[in-house]
Amino acid sequence: MGRVQSRRLGYAVWAMSLILSCGAANAVTRADCEQEYKPQTGQPGKDVIWVPTNDALVERMLRMAKTTSSDLVYDLGAGDGKIAIAAAKKFGARSVGVEYNPDMAKYAQCLVNAEGVSDRTKVIQGDIFETDFSSATVVTLYLLPELNLRLRPTLLKMKPGTRVVSHSFLMDDWEPDERSTEDGYAYLWIVPAQVQGTWTFVPQQGGERFVAQLEQTFQVLRGTVGAGANAKDISDAKLDGAEIQFNFVSDRGTARLKGRLDGSRIEATVTDGNNRQTRYIGTRS
Repeated sequence: MGRVQSRRLGYAVWAMSLILSCGAANAVTRADCEQEYKPQTGQPGKDVIWVPTNDALVERMLRMAKTTSSDLVYDLGAGDGKIAIAAAKKFGARSVGVEYNPDMAKYAQCLVNAEGVSDRTKVIQGDIFETDFSSATVVTLYLLPELNLRLRPTLLKMKPGTRVVSHSFLMDDWEPDERSTEDGYAYLWIVPAQVQGTWTFVPQQGGERFVAQLEQTFQVLRGTVGAGANAKDISDAKLDGAEIQFNFVSDRGTARLKGRLDGSRIEATVTDGNNRQTRYIGTRS
């Protein structure tokens, strides 16, 4: 190798090492974040005090919600951003933390940067009752029961199938779909579709239609199939997000309807007592 080439190579190596060392020197660490602001357990916030969720429970909550890389997680009352960071770092999800305290929000965003997930995560300063989180597929909470209850109408208007997980506290008479006591108390709700009403189900290939009168209390489904004195109660009913199932009595014995609410109609398959399947479209009157 000639002297000029050697000199050029040496310069290139030196320049690269300088860039890398400067990058390392400018990298933000958790210690750097705590030099600016360090929250204390029990410190007062808006309507709550700050108590961090333990790491094992954070992961458990996100697993209860079946969080994946295709999800958008909103953590309401984000505190130090722990849940939002874990959603991105351990589950590959996009996530947003909403924190009212501006100092805490800035600290949490600093931790986001320190953990290297700023491409998928951010913590914003805001009021959870004024922030639009309707695009979330997973919502996490560690609030008080009265705050959960205030949020409930907004949560119930979200897209059916949205998963909501709360640390420690319930939602009054909206019973959770799943409970966990592992590493602490956590509760999961799946936002149910609104299917209450009178539905007429018509076979796609022609044939006899039937009418179902459905009633619901959150995800609990009741109702009848048939009209007047011939109406029979449905049984083994299940409402899971936009997915609906129930048994009813037909001319061929007990039949099972499995369907999905799609806009203003239910696309369903009915399996009769002879194990014959028929496709139906249900419309609400």
